[in-house]
Amino acid sequence: MNSPKIHIKPFGVHSVLIEWSNEVSEIILEKILHFERFLSREVFSNKEWELVPAYNSLLLINRTKQIDFEKISNDINNWYTQLKESPKPDRYLWRLPVSYDAEYALDLDEVAITLHKTKEEIIALHTGVTYTVYGIGFLPGFMYLGGIHKDLELPRKATPRPKVVKGAVGIAGKQAGIYPQESPGGWNIIGNCSVPIFDATKENPCFVSVGDKIQFYQVSKAEHNLHKIEAEVGIYKPEKIKIDA
Repeated sequence: MNSPKIHIKPFGVHSVLIEWSNEVSEIILEKILHFERFLSREVFSNKEWELVPAYNSLLLINRTKQIDFEKISNDINNWYTQLKESPKPDRYLWRLPVSYDAEYALDLDEVAITLHKTKEEIIALHTGVTYTVYGIGFLPGFMYLGGIHKDLELPRKATPRPKVVKGAVGIAGKQAGIYPQESPGGWNIIGNCSVPIFDATKENPCFVSVGDKIQFYQVSKAEHNLHKIEAEVGIYKPEKIKIDA
């Protein structure tokens, strides 16, 4: 199998970073996830290592001992050459509700003015594409979503907010995302999602995986509040559709 080249470098004494081409590509992402599956299944099955895929990299973390970088580099290159075709894991398209009500869409007016569009056009562009989950990080459950419409690309805010509420839906650069808990943040906030993306009390705290797809759809403020209540009592389930391999 022809595989894109990789670059390996130390990332502290307990981690090593494997990097692919510096580009946003679903082909590269699939190769990273393929290699992650191989390492988890064939090499690191004893749970000593943690593997974190994102965009064009795979971070290997060993929290129990320091890494011999020269040895692990040679091993990684050997393992990478052993990759063969294998069944892909189940991937899902998650349809998530967003309210674009003025109470939640703190930057929607400004975004519309900056991009010379109406608020309705901004919402249509935001809900009109399917996003790919390229990484999860920054905050537990924060999804970095690639695939935003080119007409919605704009920089982060010049001055980040000290407080962004849980569920805030933002856009920045070529990405979209949802704040899974309250935190500071500099993305442009255009709505709010009522579905809890991260719940530390659950066996699987984040129901979304890297490689999954996200599609937003608009709901009213009343529907948003109802979904939020249903989620809090555990009866709301986000819609998911299995993606054919």
